[in-house]
Amino acid sequence: MKPIHVSRPALTLLIVLLGYLTLPMSMSGTTIALPEIGRDLDASGPALQWVVTGYFLTASAVMLVAGSLGDLFGRRKVYAAGAALYTAGTFAAASSQDILLLDLARTLAGIGAAGVMAGGGAILAATFEGAARTKVFAAVGTVAGIGIAVGPSLSGLLVGSFGWRTTFLVFAVAGIVIISATFFMQESKAATRPKLDRPGAVTFIGALGLIMFSITQSGTSRWAGLAAGAALLALFVRIERRSDHPMLDLGLIRNRGFMGWIVGGTTIAVGSSGVMIFFPTYLQGANSLSASAAGLVMLLMTAPVFVVPQITARLINRGVRPRHLIVTALALSATGNTLLAVLLHPGIGPVGLAAPLALIGVANGLAMGLVDGQAMSLVDPSRVGMASGLLNTVRAGSNSLMLAVFGAALIALLQSRLGDPALAADVAAGKLTGPQHASLASEFTDVWKIAVAAVALIMIAATVLVWRMLRPGSSTPASGTDQDTTAPDSTTVTEATPPALQAASGPAPRA
Repeated sequence: MKPIHVSRPALTLLIVLLGYLTLPMSMSGTTIALPEIGRDLDASGPALQWVVTGYFLTASAVMLVAGSLGDLFGRRKVYAAGAALYTAGTFAAASSQDILLLDLARTLAGIGAAGVMAGGGAILAATFEGAARTKVFAAVGTVAGIGIAVGPSLSGLLVGSFGWRTTFLVFAVAGIVIISATFFMQESKAATRPKLDRPGAVTFIGALGLIMFSITQSGTSRWAGLAAGAALLALFVRIERRSDHPMLDLGLIRNRGFMGWIVGGTTIAVGSSGVMIFFPTYLQGANSLSASAAGLVMLLMTAPVFVVPQITARLINRGVRPRHLIVTALALSATGNTLLAVLLHPGIGPVGLAAPLALIGVANGLAMGLVDGQAMSLVDPSRVGMASGLLNTVRAGSNSLMLAVFGAALIALLQSRLGDPALAADVAAGKLTGPQHASLASEFTDVWKIAVAAVALIMIAATVLVWRMLRPGSSTPASGTDQDTTAPDSTTVTEATPPALQAASGPAPRA
């Protein structure tokens, strides 16, 4: 029997896909563990929410810097370093005995996640081109969807059987596998090595970090932090305009088509992040479900991403414009959030939740693998690290902002209704016990209905905005795309086999 030969591009793809499987799985799975973490470490409110929001905040603040460092020093190095930091932070989270230490560990893991996500996207964009690139990013969407879908169920089983610490241990072990696999990857970087934009990196991280952190605070400290963050952001723009080797080429922001895809992908994430992160806590609190049962209910939202990215590729093959698909995804997410606001009530079962959660899940599936590939097709090859960093920064930053605002809004609305800040924090953490359970569940439900109705309005506005940004003639990309802001050779995907298998078996590597 002849030995199986795996080409270097295919091996690179498989290693990057492993990262895109593990990190989304860890993200969606951690939400299931929050109520037990709160009970075990006696935590609630912002301190408990930071287990999730802190991870997103640091990831979004470092993402752009990580992408630019990949262009400069090597995308494989950034990917491997990110995997190492993520693994160290996840191991530390598993052993934390205090909520503060757990929050710090998750912050470290978020920094590592920035390297994995920005580095991984840049590696694929630099390794593949044309139709092969489209197939590769379709595979990314499929694999990330599997991670998101499996995460809650896997974590629910682990939490129910072995406790929340085991969940972090499993993801840390997966991180070790990713680190080991990076030694087999081929390095790539920009053809010419520019200087490191240190002032730009420092001011950007400081600005975004201050803004995102301040949103989670209250009182005068919030406004002072927001003002300082805005001032640093203005300084960052000034630095980039004057720099010969900017960390962020402001020309990317002026590319209307590129930004249209960023806005579309970002808003899709905004439409699902609040439900993805906080709804399992609602199910465990208001509906008294176990962690494993809540994880199974969340499959209604996460399962569609198993198959919908494949449908996206098929629709593109049949001539459907990519911009029509992203706009449809936004409209479906708006509809799902609206239905959830209308139908939600204490004790609602899987049948009642099926339509709203499935619509949000289908919207996510349509966007996965579509946004990254279309946005990257509008960027010069030497800037793919920067572009990947910007795309993931905006997407992760919006997720962080959404989670911070969504969580703070739930607590603030509960405080206004219950008149007790401590009780409101406990209810938001899923701690609904005693004879008041029914009344607290009703208040919790009403607050949720208000929150998702607001998200639905945001999605409606985004649908109109993205349609206008991606209309024909909206940009003049450097890579030579058509009038629909989509590269002609990146819109065909073979349907005979799943995208992950197509990309692993025969993509055309970049010269």
